[in-house]
Amino acid sequence: MRVALFVTCVNDAVFPSTGVATVRLLERLGVEVDFPPAQTCCGQPQFNTGYRRETAPLVRRTVRAFEGYEHVVVPSGSCAAMVRHHYPSFGPRAAALGPRVRELTEFLVDVLGVTDVGAYFPHAVTYHPSCHGLRLLGLGDRPRRLLEAVRGLELRELPGAEECCGFGGTFAVKNPDVSAAMGADKVAHAVETGAGVLCGADNSCLLHVGGTASRLKAPLRTVHLAEVLASTEEEPWR
Repeated sequence: MRVALFVTCVNDAVFPSTGVATVRLLERLGVEVDFPPAQTCCGQPQFNTGYRRETAPLVRRTVRAFEGYEHVVVPSGSCAAMVRHHYPSFGPRAAALGPRVRELTEFLVDVLGVTDVGAYFPHAVTYHPSCHGLRLLGLGDRPRRLLEAVRGLELRELPGAEECCGFGGTFAVKNPDVSAAMGADKVAHAVETGAGVLCGADNSCLLHVGGTASRLKAPLRTVHLAEVLASTEEEPWR
């Protein structure tokens, strides 16, 4: 099976290791991965802020970049949700991309039919479900099922898991005090579990939570789900 990786601009610019981990994971499972170089931002920041006219060229570019692929894999619930739920308002060609876009855990569980990907990650981990993945994509227990199958991993329940971390894209810019308070609550709940790692499927959330944890000097590091699943006993993820 051949797929296209839609790495997202946040991962490309700030968290390239997540893209590398996604490719390593998929190739380990026998998937051929293409990286269309024309891809850029999906347009979500502009769209969510009300700049529809500025979003349109990014939508057109994204649609062109991924034409011809049956599956487009995205290690980000928020970007997948943008394409699936908002691209249809930009016309039929944009709408046609939506059903072919799969968030990483959806692709693994629903398309490949796997939950045990052969990963090894000997750490206590708690999982934060991002708002887009939870509410718009309906990822449900897919991420948890994947984590529960990882050898050596101890999954600990996160209190208030379904509460937003406070990032919300431009929400954090427009409402910084509220955003910071929500982030501090999320960090406090994660520390309460005793886990040393908070895992998530959206690096935008992990950026916010990780930065908050750093400022609060909390004993917590954030790791994208793809990096946990890419880790094996022979090649542990660093």
